Amino acid sequence: MKAIETTGRINQDGGLLLDQPLVVRGKLVKIIILIEEDENEVKEWISGISTNPAFDFLKDKLEDIYSITDGKPLND
Repeated sequence: MKAIETTGRINQDGGLLLDQPLVVRGKLVKIIILIEEDENEVKEWISGISTNPAFDFLKDKLEDIYSITDGKPLND
């Protein structure tokens, strides 16, 4: 399976508009759409979860079960 990376936009009707035409013709394709997130939305999300009381249990010292010496280093 060959992969082609390109960019585009989704129009108001839900159609995909590519920024550049594809050079491949007459082939069956699978489409995976990765949507870039607005930086402000990411900041809002992080702010929201950092103040959400549902995550207060993570402030408990008993949750600190790992240290810097745990695990094994990854080999490159």
